[in-house]
Amino acid sequence: MPERLAETLLDLWTPLIILWITLPSFVYMAPMNQAHVLTTGSPLELSRQSEEMRILNRSKRGWVWNQMFVLEEFSGPEPILVGRLHTDLDPGSKKIKYILSGDGAGTIFQINDITGDIHAIKRLDREEKAEYTLTAQAVDWETNKPLEPPSEFIIKVQDINDNAPEFLNGPYHATVPEMSILGTSVTNVTATDADDPVYGNSAKLVYSILEGQPYFSIEPETAIIKTALPNMDREAKEEYLVVIQAKDMGGHSGGLSGTTTLTVTLTDVNDNPPKFAQSLYHFSVPEDVVLGTAIGRVKANDQDIGENAQSSYDIIDGDGTALFEITSDAQAQDGVIRLRKPLDFETKKSYTLKVEAANIHIDPRFSGRGPFKDTATVKIVVEDADEPPVFSSPTYLLEVHENAALNSVIGQVTARDPDITSSPIRFSIDRHTDLERQFNINADDGKITLATPLDRELSVWHNISIIATEIRNHSQISRVPVAIKVLDVNDNAPEFASEYEAFLCENGKPGQVIQTVSAMDKDDPKNGHFFLYSLLPEMVNNPNFTIKKNEDNSLSILAKHNGFNRQKQEVYLLPIVISDSGNPPLSSTSTLTIRVCGCSNDGVVQSCNVEAYVLPIGLSMGALIAILACIILLLVIVVLFVTLRRHKNEPLIIKDDEDVRENIIRYDDEGGGEEDTEAFDIATLQNPDGINGFLPRKDIKPDLQFMPRLQKRLLKRNTGECCLKKRTKDNRDFKEKNSQDFKRKGEVTKATC
Repeated sequence: MPERLAETLLDLWTPLIILWITLPSFVYMAPMNQAHVLTTGSPLELSRQSEEMRILNRSKRGWVWNQMFVLEEFSGPEPILVGRLHTDLDPGSKKIKYILSGDGAGTIFQINDITGDIHAIKRLDREEKAEYTLTAQAVDWETNKPLEPPSEFIIKVQDINDNAPEFLNGPYHATVPEMSILGTSVTNVTATDADDPVYGNSAKLVYSILEGQPYFSIEPETAIIKTALPNMDREAKEEYLVVIQAKDMGGHSGGLSGTTTLTVTLTDVNDNPPKFAQSLYHFSVPEDVVLGTAIGRVKANDQDIGENAQSSYDIIDGDGTALFEITSDAQAQDGVIRLRKPLDFETKKSYTLKVEAANIHIDPRFSGRGPFKDTATVKIVVEDADEPPVFSSPTYLLEVHENAALNSVIGQVTARDPDITSSPIRFSIDRHTDLERQFNINADDGKITLATPLDRELSVWHNISIIATEIRNHSQISRVPVAIKVLDVNDNAPEFASEYEAFLCENGKPGQVIQTVSAMDKDDPKNGHFFLYSLLPEMVNNPNFTIKKNEDNSLSILAKHNGFNRQKQEVYLLPIVISDSGNPPLSSTSTLTIRVCGCSNDGVVQSCNVEAYVLPIGLSMGALIAILACIILLLVIVVLFVTLRRHKNEPLIIKDDEDVRENIIRYDDEGGGEEDTEAFDIATLQNPDGINGFLPRKDIKPDLQFMPRLQKRLLKRNTGECCLKKRTKDNRDFKEKNSQDFKRKGEVTKATC
């Protein structure tokens, strides 16, 4: 690697050195034009001189200017010379100093302030920074005054092939269908080179395959990978590893290179048919297996994967196509054989089936390889099992007349053991279906007999369940439903369909239909009901009524005359005989009640009672009772209202302003005179009844009728004589005059006379 880098540097430096020698004037020398370099004078003088100069001479720069170049990645014992600055103002007297500023000045680039030589003091990398912009200026050595305006120049870093190609997105993965033709595009890859793509061939890449041949190829410039072999089979090899190289310098010797890997996976196509692992399958199944049970599985292997390996299974031939079916299990990719109908070992002991497996998704490109299907033979052996008894019929229908005698045989059920070693059968009735125990069965021969009388009118159908049990194995039982229909016999006489009550108007006409009646019969004859109506023999010549049979099996009652009077007879009873058409016929007598009523002119019944004659016109007895009740209720309300008003006006407390009383009390204690004001309360003396804090009420009856006399005797006994006298209004002044005499100290005893 160092030898190759030295050769590259030598190739680059040789033309540069020759160019530097042959063209010195352009780099190091400048035309001697003192008129252009002005360092003194005011701006106005400079401007005026410039205008004069513009007329006489062509303006020139004071610098001979070019771009400078420096090679990247150069490292040596001494700093590398990039270029030299020189001005025509420099006579060589060393009075001019060169100043450098800008990108990298002082850190990367250094200038000799006397000679103007620029050196690179650090190693440069074009990939980090491709060019540097700097400013150069010549100043006076002593005063540092600018001798010329500053000027910019560029130092470009020249590229060398120091970066190898890189695959930034590697490693790569790609897929291609198997059995693809030659040259099928797989994918393309891209490498990048950090070197300058403009200068030289440092960034010109060429691609090649180092590993993965002869299966794949790559285009050198576009890096498109293609298949190099046709009909690559995924089942033979599914994955390939390809190593790809990218080399710069156009692939020439000395170029740098980078590699990456590409994993190519062949995707599956349906290019393989299914194949059964074996041509003959054997299965065995008990004869009592439940319908829908899986008997066995067959599988056809397919080297393809995914949906290309999916197959459907069918039974295409055999003697058990009606008893068995096969379904496809998409998860396990096999066929499941199931039972469709019951098996019977005693009838057939084995079956042979031919099953087929065929691909569901067929690729027409590979249809020429043959049919994508396969067949196999399946043999199924039926094993004997202890089966329960089998009835001769799945259901039984028996009929019995409702007047059948007890213990008479209604019908019979039969069952057998289908096994080779036939076992005797015992019959019984499931009593949960015959709670009233109306039927019995013979345990040996299965004959069903009647245990209790039947009545069709109560229940027409009886559904019971018969159980058949093997005597040798009681766990083997079977059930069968038995429906018993009760047949009708003529055991019910006809009668009125409802309770009829007819009404006859007093002003009715002869031949008028009073009532139409119909009959009903609980029996159910095959040809329907047909009733015969008649009157009792002793009432055939009834003077008042007659009957007429209608076509709809009903009967009309007619009046023979008019002029019925309810005061003479209010109710008529008409017995009618009703007979059916049964064998033997039955009959019953029903009585029709006919009431005589008062009717309006248009025949509307108004009243059917005799009391209606004494009532006002248009009013019935019920209406009068209602009116009377309302009157009594109003009278009671009025009495209560008056009573409440009277009690409200009377005061409850007896207090009369005119009732003025005087108490005369005799006692022996000496009073305090006029100054004694605490002996008595004059208000209490004026109202002796309020001493106890209440007034007598009129609405309260006293417990003692002679309370005043008793108080008087008690006062005489304790304090002497006490007398209460009534005074009139004329004596009020006297009471006020002597009121001071009552104010004495001592005990005061009051009596009311």
